[in-house]
Amino acid sequence: MIMENIDLHDLVSLSCTCKLMHAVVNEFGWSAYLRRHQRQSFTLHTARARWSSVAQVRYNTLADRSWSCAKFIARPLCRPWLGNLQPVLAASFSRLLVAAGVVVYSYAIRAPFTRGHGSRLVYEGSYSFTLGLRSPEHDVTSIAFVHDSAEDHTVSIGFEDGCVEQLYLPPHRGSNFRQRIIIKRSPTKALHFHEKEVVCLSYSRGSLLSLSSWGSISLSDLSLPSAPTATLQLGVRSWSSHLCTTASTPYAAFGITCTTHPTPLLLHYITPSGLLPTASLLLDSPRHRPSAVYGIAKPPPSSPLGSPDQIVVSGWYDGAVRVHDLRAGERAASSDEGTTLNPVLTLQDPWSPEPVYCVSCGGGSASFVAAGTARYSVVAFWDVRKPTKGWSVHAPGNDSSPVYSVVLESSRLFGVTQSRSFVYDFGPGVTEETYPLIPVTGSRLDRQLSPKDDGVNFSVLTYHHSRTGV
Repeated sequence: MIMENIDLHDLVSLSCTCKLMHAVVNEFGWSAYLRRHQRQSFTLHTARARWSSVAQVRYNTLADRSWSCAKFIARPLCRPWLGNLQPVLAASFSRLLVAAGVVVYSYAIRAPFTRGHGSRLVYEGSYSFTLGLRSPEHDVTSIAFVHDSAEDHTVSIGFEDGCVEQLYLPPHRGSNFRQRIIIKRSPTKALHFHEKEVVCLSYSRGSLLSLSSWGSISLSDLSLPSAPTATLQLGVRSWSSHLCTTASTPYAAFGITCTTHPTPLLLHYITPSGLLPTASLLLDSPRHRPSAVYGIAKPPPSSPLGSPDQIVVSGWYDGAVRVHDLRAGERAASSDEGTTLNPVLTLQDPWSPEPVYCVSCGGGSASFVAAGTARYSVVAFWDVRKPTKGWSVHAPGNDSSPVYSVVLESSRLFGVTQSRSFVYDFGPGVTEETYPLIPVTGSRLDRQLSPKDDGVNFSVLTYHHSRTGV
Protein backbone atom coordinates (compact mmCIF):
# COMPACT_ATOMS: atom_id res chain seq x y z
CA MET A 1 0.00 0.00 0.00
CA ILE A 2 2.87 2.38 0.77
CA MET A 3 4.64 1.66 -2.50
CA GLU A 4 1.50 2.45 -4.49
CA ASN A 5 2.25 6.15 -3.93
CA ILE A 6 6.07 6.24 -3.99
CA ASP A 7 7.70 8.10 -6.87
CA LEU A 8 10.57 6.85 -9.00
CA HIS A 9 13.48 8.29 -7.01
CA ASP A 10 12.10 7.03 -3.70
CA LEU A 11 11.59 3.55 -5.15
CA VAL A 12 15.22 3.51 -6.26
CA SER A 13 16.36 4.64 -2.81
CA LEU A 14 14.19 2.06 -1.07
CA SER A 15 15.53 -0.75 -3.25
CA CYS A 16 19.09 0.24 -2.28
CA THR A 17 18.58 0.02 1.50
CA CYS A 18 18.95 -3.76 1.90
CA LYS A 19 18.44 -7.07 0.13
CA LEU A 20 14.95 -7.50 1.59
CA MET A 21 13.73 -4.10 0.38
CA HIS A 22 15.39 -4.69 -2.99
CA ALA A 23 13.40 -7.91 -3.37
CA VAL A 24 10.15 -6.28 -2.21
CA VAL A 25 10.51 -3.37 -4.63
CA ASN A 26 11.30 -5.77 -7.48
CA GLU A 27 8.22 -7.86 -6.70
CA PHE A 28 5.69 -5.13 -5.94
CA GLY A 29 7.10 -1.62 -6.39
CA TRP A 30 7.99 -1.51 -10.06
CA SER A 31 4.75 -3.15 -11.21
CA ALA A 32 2.73 -0.67 -9.12
CA TYR A 33 4.72 2.19 -10.65
CA LEU A 34 4.02 0.90 -14.16
CA ARG A 35 0.28 0.77 -13.49
CA ARG A 36 0.33 4.46 -12.58
CA HIS A 37 2.62 5.45 -15.48
CA GLN A 38 1.40 3.57 -18.54
CA ARG A 39 3.09 4.03 -21.90
CA GLN A 40 1.31 3.48 -25.20
CA SER A 41 3.70 1.44 -27.33
CA PHE A 42 2.43 -0.48 -30.34
CA THR A 43 5.83 -1.59 -31.58
CA LEU A 44 7.14 -2.39 -28.07
CA HIS A 45 4.14 -4.37 -26.86
CA THR A 46 5.58 -7.84 -27.58
CA ALA A 47 9.03 -6.95 -26.25
CA ARG A 48 7.64 -5.46 -23.05
CA ALA A 49 5.75 -8.69 -22.34
CA ARG A 50 9.15 -10.41 -22.01
CA TRP A 51 10.79 -7.76 -19.83
CA SER A 52 10.72 -7.54 -16.07
CA SER A 53 8.94 -4.59 -14.49
CA VAL A 54 12.22 -2.92 -13.57
CA ALA A 55 13.50 -3.30 -17.16
CA GLN A 56 10.36 -1.59 -18.43
CA VAL A 57 10.71 1.26 -15.95
CA ARG A 58 14.38 1.64 -16.90
CA TYR A 59 13.52 1.84 -20.60
CA ASN A 60 10.72 4.36 -19.98
CA THR A 61 12.93 6.52 -17.80
CA LEU A 62 15.75 6.65 -20.35
CA ALA A 63 13.29 7.42 -23.15
CA ASP A 64 11.62 10.17 -21.08
CA ARG A 65 15.03 11.68 -20.43
CA SER A 66 15.74 11.76 -24.18
CA TRP A 67 12.38 13.42 -24.82
CA SER A 68 13.13 16.11 -22.24
CA CYS A 69 16.27 17.19 -24.14
CA ALA A 70 15.02 16.42 -27.69
CA LYS A 71 17.63 13.70 -28.22
CA PHE A 72 16.73 11.02 -30.77
CA ILE A 73 17.86 8.85 -33.66
CA ALA A 74 16.47 9.89 -37.07
CA ARG A 75 16.29 7.38 -39.91
CA PRO A 76 14.54 6.93 -43.26
CA LEU A 77 12.69 3.61 -43.49
CA CYS A 78 12.72 3.14 -47.27
CA ARG A 79 14.09 4.29 -50.57
CA PRO A 80 12.22 7.27 -52.08
CA TRP A 81 9.08 6.48 -54.06
CA LEU A 82 8.61 7.50 -57.65
CA GLY A 83 6.27 10.46 -58.02
CA ASN A 84 4.66 12.62 -55.36
CA LEU A 85 2.34 10.45 -53.29
CA GLN A 86 0.08 11.06 -50.30
CA PRO A 87 0.89 8.11 -48.01
CA VAL A 88 -0.83 7.00 -44.80
CA LEU A 89 0.33 4.92 -41.82
CA ALA A 90 -1.23 2.22 -39.64
CA ALA A 91 0.44 0.56 -36.64
CA SER A 92 -0.42 -2.52 -34.60
CA PHE A 93 1.32 -4.72 -32.05
CA SER A 94 2.92 -6.87 -34.76
CA ARG A 95 3.51 -4.64 -37.80
CA LEU A 96 3.67 -1.19 -39.32
CA LEU A 97 1.94 -0.57 -42.65
CA VAL A 98 2.83 2.26 -45.03
CA ALA A 99 0.33 2.80 -47.84
CA ALA A 100 1.74 4.79 -50.77
CA GLY A 101 -0.20 4.90 -54.03
CA VAL A 102 -1.56 1.44 -54.85
CA VAL A 103 1.07 -0.32 -52.73
CA VAL A 104 1.10 -1.14 -49.01
CA TYR A 105 4.56 -1.78 -47.50
CA SER A 106 4.72 -4.04 -44.45
CA TYR A 107 7.29 -3.87 -41.64
CA ALA A 108 7.26 -6.68 -39.09
CA ILE A 109 8.05 -5.98 -35.44
CA ARG A 110 10.67 -8.35 -34.06
CA ALA A 111 12.00 -8.87 -30.54
CA PRO A 112 15.23 -6.97 -29.79
CA PHE A 113 18.57 -8.79 -29.67
CA THR A 114 19.23 -7.26 -26.22
CA ARG A 115 16.75 -7.14 -23.35
CA GLY A 116 15.67 -3.60 -22.56
CA HIS A 117 16.36 -2.29 -26.06
CA GLY A 118 13.67 -1.25 -28.53
CA SER A 119 12.15 -3.84 -30.84
CA ARG A 120 13.40 -4.15 -34.44
CA LEU A 121 11.53 -3.26 -37.61
CA VAL A 122 12.12 -5.71 -40.45
CA TYR A 123 10.84 -5.04 -43.96
CA GLU A 124 8.65 -8.02 -44.94
CA GLY A 125 7.42 -7.11 -48.39
CA SER A 126 4.54 -5.27 -50.04
CA TYR A 127 1.00 -5.69 -51.32
CA SER A 128 -0.55 -4.29 -54.48
CA PHE A 129 -4.30 -4.10 -55.10
CA THR A 130 -5.91 -4.61 -58.48
CA LEU A 131 -9.42 -4.72 -59.94
CA GLY A 132 -8.33 -7.03 -62.70
CA LEU A 133 -6.74 -6.99 -66.11
CA ARG A 134 -7.00 -3.63 -67.96
CA SER A 135 -8.92 -2.08 -65.06
CA PRO A 136 -7.76 1.29 -63.71
CA GLU A 137 -5.74 1.36 -60.52
CA HIS A 138 -6.95 3.36 -57.54
CA ASP A 139 -4.71 4.63 -54.74
CA VAL A 140 -5.07 3.53 -51.14
CA THR A 141 -6.26 6.66 -49.29
CA SER A 142 -6.80 5.28 -45.77
CA ILE A 143 -6.08 2.12 -43.81
CA ALA A 144 -6.96 0.71 -40.38
CA PHE A 145 -6.23 -2.54 -38.59
CA VAL A 146 -9.25 -4.67 -37.68
CA HIS A 147 -9.09 -6.90 -34.62
CA ASP A 148 -8.57 -10.53 -35.63
CA SER A 149 -6.86 -13.69 -34.43
CA ALA A 150 -4.46 -13.81 -37.36
CA GLU A 151 -1.67 -11.62 -36.00
CA ASP A 152 -2.96 -8.36 -37.46
CA HIS A 153 -3.36 -9.54 -41.04
CA THR A 154 -6.90 -8.19 -41.48
CA VAL A 155 -7.27 -4.54 -42.46
CA SER A 156 -9.95 -2.18 -43.68
CA ILE A 157 -8.75 -0.14 -46.65
CA GLY A 158 -10.30 2.95 -48.19
CA PHE A 159 -9.64 3.56 -51.87
CA GLU A 160 -9.67 6.53 -54.19
CA ASP A 161 -12.76 5.15 -55.94
CA GLY A 162 -14.85 5.42 -52.74
CA CYS A 163 -14.84 1.75 -51.70
CA VAL A 164 -13.99 0.52 -48.20
CA GLU A 165 -12.98 -3.15 -48.31
CA GLN A 166 -11.95 -5.56 -45.59
CA LEU A 167 -8.95 -7.53 -46.85
CA TYR A 168 -6.65 -10.24 -45.54
CA LEU A 169 -2.95 -9.58 -46.07
CA PRO A 170 -1.25 -12.98 -46.46
CA PRO A 171 2.11 -13.30 -44.69
CA HIS A 172 5.32 -13.04 -46.67
CA ARG A 173 6.99 -16.42 -46.30
CA GLY A 174 9.58 -18.40 -48.22
CA SER A 175 9.82 -17.25 -51.82
CA ASN A 176 7.41 -14.35 -51.13
CA PHE A 177 9.64 -12.75 -48.49
CA ARG A 178 10.40 -9.12 -49.40
CA GLN A 179 8.40 -9.53 -52.59
CA ARG A 180 5.14 -7.94 -53.73
CA ILE A 181 1.90 -9.91 -53.36
CA ILE A 182 -0.92 -9.00 -55.74
CA ILE A 183 -4.39 -8.94 -54.11
CA LYS A 184 -7.60 -8.92 -56.15
CA ARG A 185 -10.13 -6.38 -54.91
CA SER A 186 -13.87 -7.11 -54.59
CA PRO A 187 -15.77 -3.80 -54.76
CA THR A 188 -19.11 -5.65 -54.98
CA LYS A 189 -18.48 -6.92 -51.43
CA ALA A 190 -17.32 -3.55 -50.07
CA LEU A 191 -18.17 -2.72 -46.46
CA HIS A 192 -18.95 0.89 -47.41
CA PHE A 193 -19.25 2.70 -50.70
CA HIS A 194 -18.91 6.44 -51.18
CA GLU A 195 -19.18 8.42 -54.40
CA LYS A 196 -15.95 10.27 -53.57
CA GLU A 197 -12.58 9.11 -52.26
CA VAL A 198 -12.35 7.79 -48.70
CA VAL A 199 -10.25 10.27 -46.74
CA CYS A 200 -10.33 8.68 -43.30
CA LEU A 201 -11.03 5.38 -41.52
CA SER A 202 -11.49 5.08 -37.75
CA TYR A 203 -11.75 1.76 -35.90
CA SER A 204 -12.79 1.38 -32.27
CA ARG A 205 -13.82 -1.83 -30.49
CA GLY A 206 -15.38 -3.56 -33.47
CA SER A 207 -16.91 -0.46 -35.03
CA LEU A 208 -15.63 1.03 -38.29
CA LEU A 209 -16.26 4.61 -39.38
CA SER A 210 -15.46 5.88 -42.87
CA LEU A 211 -15.55 9.43 -44.20
CA SER A 212 -15.41 10.59 -47.82
CA SER A 213 -13.98 13.82 -49.15
CA TRP A 214 -17.45 15.39 -49.48
CA GLY A 215 -18.84 14.41 -46.11
CA SER A 216 -20.41 11.01 -46.70
CA ILE A 217 -20.23 8.99 -43.45
CA SER A 218 -20.76 5.27 -42.87
CA LEU A 219 -20.64 3.49 -39.49
CA SER A 220 -20.71 -0.31 -39.15
CA ASP A 221 -20.49 -2.79 -36.29
CA LEU A 222 -18.08 -5.38 -37.69
CA SER A 223 -18.82 -7.77 -34.83
CA LEU A 224 -22.41 -8.01 -36.12
CA PRO A 225 -22.18 -8.40 -39.92
CA SER A 226 -25.98 -8.52 -40.22
CA ALA A 227 -26.40 -5.15 -38.47
CA PRO A 228 -27.32 -2.31 -40.83
CA THR A 229 -24.75 0.36 -41.70
CA ALA A 230 -25.61 3.82 -40.38
CA THR A 231 -25.04 6.66 -42.85
CA LEU A 232 -24.95 10.44 -42.66
CA GLN A 233 -24.28 13.27 -45.10
CA LEU A 234 -22.38 16.35 -43.89
CA GLY A 235 -22.55 17.92 -47.34
CA VAL A 236 -19.24 19.81 -46.99
CA ARG A 237 -15.58 19.23 -47.85
CA SER A 238 -14.33 16.85 -45.17
CA TRP A 239 -10.83 15.85 -44.10
CA SER A 240 -10.62 13.85 -40.90
CA SER A 241 -12.56 11.76 -38.41
CA HIS A 242 -12.12 10.18 -35.00
CA LEU A 243 -14.31 7.42 -33.53
CA CYS A 244 -14.51 6.82 -29.77
CA THR A 245 -16.78 4.00 -28.58
CA THR A 246 -15.16 3.65 -25.14
CA ALA A 247 -16.51 6.92 -23.73
CA SER A 248 -19.56 6.89 -21.45
CA THR A 249 -21.41 8.44 -24.40
CA PRO A 250 -19.75 7.20 -27.63
CA TYR A 251 -19.08 9.84 -30.25
CA ALA A 252 -17.51 10.59 -33.59
CA ALA A 253 -15.65 13.82 -34.40
CA PHE A 254 -15.28 15.21 -37.92
CA GLY A 255 -12.90 17.78 -39.36
CA ILE A 256 -14.34 19.80 -42.24
CA THR A 257 -13.72 22.99 -44.18
CA CYS A 258 -15.55 25.77 -42.38
CA THR A 259 -17.70 27.60 -44.93
CA THR A 260 -21.38 27.52 -44.04
CA HIS A 261 -20.77 25.74 -40.71
CA PRO A 262 -19.91 27.83 -37.64
CA THR A 263 -16.86 25.70 -36.82
CA PRO A 264 -14.68 23.15 -38.70
CA LEU A 265 -14.76 20.56 -35.89
CA LEU A 266 -18.04 18.75 -35.23
CA LEU A 267 -18.83 16.10 -32.62
CA HIS A 268 -21.81 13.76 -33.05
CA TYR A 269 -22.91 11.48 -30.22
CA ILE A 270 -23.68 7.83 -31.01
CA THR A 271 -26.82 6.38 -29.44
CA PRO A 272 -28.17 2.81 -29.60
CA SER A 273 -30.20 3.92 -32.62
CA GLY A 274 -27.13 5.19 -34.44
CA LEU A 275 -25.18 8.36 -35.19
CA LEU A 276 -27.11 11.52 -34.35
CA PRO A 277 -27.81 13.52 -37.54
CA THR A 278 -27.00 16.91 -36.03
CA ALA A 279 -23.80 17.91 -34.25
CA SER A 280 -24.01 17.49 -30.47
CA LEU A 281 -21.01 19.79 -29.84
CA LEU A 282 -19.24 22.41 -31.95
CA LEU A 283 -15.56 22.39 -31.00
CA ASP A 284 -14.64 25.98 -31.70
CA SER A 285 -11.65 28.29 -31.68
CA PRO A 286 -11.48 31.84 -30.31
CA ARG A 287 -10.37 32.93 -33.80
CA HIS A 288 -13.64 33.45 -35.63
CA ARG A 289 -12.61 33.03 -39.24
CA PRO A 290 -12.96 30.29 -41.88
CA SER A 291 -10.63 27.37 -41.29
CA ALA A 292 -10.38 23.59 -41.62
CA VAL A 293 -9.37 20.65 -39.41
CA TYR A 294 -7.09 18.12 -41.10
CA GLY A 295 -6.18 15.79 -38.23
CA ILE A 296 -7.85 14.48 -35.05
CA ALA A 297 -6.39 12.32 -32.26
CA LYS A 298 -6.75 11.51 -28.58
CA PRO A 299 -4.10 11.33 -25.82
CA PRO A 300 -2.79 8.00 -24.48
CA PRO A 301 -3.46 6.61 -21.00
CA SER A 302 -1.68 8.45 -18.17
CA SER A 303 -1.62 11.68 -20.16
CA PRO A 304 -1.50 14.88 -18.06
CA LEU A 305 -4.46 16.05 -20.15
CA GLY A 306 -6.72 13.57 -18.37
CA SER A 307 -9.14 10.88 -19.52
CA PRO A 308 -8.34 10.02 -23.18
CA ASP A 309 -12.01 9.48 -24.02
CA GLN A 310 -12.87 13.04 -22.99
CA ILE A 311 -10.05 14.84 -24.82
CA VAL A 312 -10.05 15.73 -28.52
CA VAL A 313 -6.76 16.94 -30.05
CA SER A 314 -7.01 18.49 -33.51
CA GLY A 315 -4.74 20.05 -36.14
CA TRP A 316 -6.04 23.18 -37.92
CA TYR A 317 -5.41 25.02 -41.18
CA ASP A 318 -4.16 28.09 -39.29
CA GLY A 319 -1.17 26.10 -37.99
CA ALA A 320 -2.51 25.53 -34.47
CA VAL A 321 -3.14 22.33 -32.54
CA ARG A 322 -6.14 22.71 -30.24
CA VAL A 323 -7.12 20.59 -27.26
CA HIS A 324 -10.81 20.38 -26.32
CA ASP A 325 -11.93 18.85 -23.02
CA LEU A 326 -15.47 17.51 -23.31
CA ARG A 327 -15.86 17.82 -19.51
CA ALA A 328 -15.19 21.58 -19.54
CA GLY A 329 -18.81 22.66 -19.17
CA GLU A 330 -17.85 26.15 -18.05
CA ARG A 331 -16.31 26.77 -21.48
CA ALA A 332 -19.48 25.78 -23.33
CA ALA A 333 -21.91 28.31 -24.77
CA SER A 334 -25.31 27.55 -26.29
CA SER A 335 -26.81 29.28 -29.31
CA ASP A 336 -29.25 28.57 -32.12
CA GLU A 337 -26.44 26.79 -33.96
CA GLY A 338 -25.74 24.40 -31.07
CA THR A 339 -23.50 24.02 -28.03
CA THR A 340 -20.04 25.46 -28.64
CA LEU A 341 -16.98 24.39 -26.67
CA ASN A 342 -13.77 26.42 -26.69
CA PRO A 343 -10.32 24.78 -26.42
CA VAL A 344 -8.58 24.40 -23.07
CA LEU A 345 -5.14 24.56 -24.71
CA THR A 346 -3.74 25.88 -28.01
CA LEU A 347 -0.30 24.84 -29.28
CA GLN A 348 1.47 26.65 -32.12
CA ASP A 349 4.92 27.09 -33.62
CA PRO A 350 5.44 30.89 -33.62
CA TRP A 351 7.94 30.61 -36.49
CA SER A 352 5.67 28.67 -38.85
CA PRO A 353 2.17 29.56 -40.10
CA GLU A 354 1.95 26.30 -42.06
CA PRO A 355 -1.27 24.24 -41.76
CA VAL A 356 -1.20 21.14 -39.57
CA TYR A 357 -1.96 18.05 -41.68
CA CYS A 358 -1.93 15.34 -38.98
CA VAL A 359 -1.62 14.92 -35.21
CA SER A 360 -0.76 12.14 -32.78
CA CYS A 361 -0.21 11.94 -29.00
CA GLY A 362 2.17 10.01 -26.74
CA GLY A 363 5.91 10.46 -26.26
CA GLY A 364 7.83 10.98 -23.03
CA SER A 365 5.69 10.77 -19.88
CA ALA A 366 2.70 10.34 -22.24
CA SER A 367 2.61 14.15 -22.41
CA PHE A 368 3.66 15.04 -25.97
CA VAL A 369 1.68 16.08 -29.04
CA ALA A 370 3.23 15.69 -32.51
CA ALA A 371 1.98 17.52 -35.59
CA GLY A 372 2.94 17.02 -39.22
CA THR A 373 2.92 20.33 -41.08
CA ALA A 374 2.21 21.32 -44.67
CA ARG A 375 5.70 22.12 -45.99
CA TYR A 376 9.39 21.26 -45.66
CA SER A 377 8.69 17.88 -44.00
CA VAL A 378 8.49 19.47 -40.55
CA VAL A 379 7.14 17.69 -37.46
CA ALA A 380 6.40 19.93 -34.46
CA PHE A 381 6.44 18.65 -30.86
CA TRP A 382 4.95 20.09 -27.68
CA ASP A 383 5.01 18.87 -24.09
CA VAL A 384 1.55 19.83 -22.79
CA ARG A 385 3.12 20.45 -19.36
CA LYS A 386 5.30 23.18 -20.96
CA PRO A 387 3.29 24.27 -24.01
CA THR A 388 5.46 27.30 -24.84
CA LYS A 389 8.67 25.23 -24.99
CA GLY A 390 7.96 23.28 -28.16
CA TRP A 391 10.40 22.36 -30.90
CA SER A 392 10.32 21.24 -34.53
CA VAL A 393 12.43 18.96 -36.68
CA HIS A 394 12.72 18.33 -40.42
CA ALA A 395 12.42 14.73 -41.63
CA PRO A 396 15.54 12.99 -43.00
CA GLY A 397 16.11 14.24 -46.53
CA ASN A 398 14.44 17.59 -45.83
CA ASP A 399 11.80 17.05 -48.54
CA SER A 400 9.74 20.08 -49.54
CA SER A 401 6.66 17.96 -48.85
CA PRO A 402 3.97 17.95 -46.17
CA VAL A 403 4.13 15.31 -43.47
CA TYR A 404 0.91 13.49 -44.32
CA SER A 405 0.63 11.01 -41.45
CA VAL A 406 2.29 10.46 -38.06
CA VAL A 407 2.03 7.75 -35.40
CA LEU A 408 3.47 8.66 -31.99
CA GLU A 409 4.08 6.15 -29.21
CA SER A 410 6.15 6.18 -26.03
CA SER A 411 9.61 6.27 -27.60
CA ARG A 412 9.06 6.47 -31.36
CA LEU A 413 7.44 8.64 -33.97
CA PHE A 414 6.73 7.25 -37.44
CA GLY A 415 5.92 9.64 -40.27
CA VAL A 416 5.59 9.87 -44.04
CA THR A 417 6.24 12.56 -46.62
CA GLN A 418 5.43 12.42 -50.33
CA SER A 419 8.79 10.72 -50.92
CA ARG A 420 9.55 8.36 -48.03
CA SER A 421 8.70 7.03 -44.56
CA PHE A 422 10.90 7.81 -41.55
CA VAL A 423 11.26 7.31 -37.81
CA TYR A 424 12.50 9.29 -34.81
CA ASP A 425 13.58 6.93 -32.00
CA PHE A 426 14.04 8.33 -28.47
CA GLY A 427 14.66 4.95 -26.82
CA PRO A 428 17.98 3.45 -25.68
CA GLY A 429 20.03 0.88 -27.56
CA VAL A 430 19.30 1.75 -31.19
CA THR A 431 21.75 -0.11 -33.44
CA GLU A 432 22.27 -0.69 -37.16
CA GLU A 433 20.01 -3.76 -36.90
CA THR A 434 17.07 -1.90 -35.33
CA TYR A 435 15.81 -0.57 -38.67
CA PRO A 436 16.19 -1.61 -42.32
CA LEU A 437 19.47 -0.63 -43.93
CA ILE A 438 18.90 2.16 -46.47
CA PRO A 439 21.87 2.69 -48.81
CA VAL A 440 22.33 6.34 -49.78
CA THR A 441 22.81 6.85 -53.51
CA GLY A 442 23.48 9.87 -55.65
CA SER A 443 19.86 10.27 -56.72
CA ARG A 444 18.16 13.64 -56.49
CA LEU A 445 16.03 12.63 -53.50
CA ASP A 446 19.05 11.21 -51.65
CA ARG A 447 21.34 14.21 -52.01
CA GLN A 448 20.15 15.79 -48.78
CA LEU A 449 20.30 12.55 -46.77
CA SER A 450 23.27 12.94 -44.47
CA PRO A 451 24.26 9.77 -42.54
CA LYS A 452 26.37 10.27 -39.43
CA ASP A 453 29.61 8.41 -38.83
CA ASP A 454 28.02 6.00 -36.33
CA GLY A 455 26.11 4.29 -39.15
CA VAL A 456 22.85 4.58 -37.20
CA ASN A 457 21.75 8.22 -37.13
CA PHE A 458 21.00 10.74 -39.89
CA SER A 459 21.48 14.48 -39.58
CA VAL A 460 18.28 16.52 -39.33
CA LEU A 461 17.60 20.18 -38.68
CA THR A 462 15.94 20.99 -35.35
CA TYR A 463 14.82 24.35 -33.99
CA HIS A 464 13.09 25.51 -30.80
CA HIS A 465 9.87 27.50 -30.73
CA SER A 466 11.14 29.76 -27.96
CA ARG A 467 14.38 31.69 -27.96
CA THR A 468 15.48 30.02 -24.71
CA GLY A 469 15.04 26.49 -26.07
CA VAL A 470 13.65 23.55 -24.09
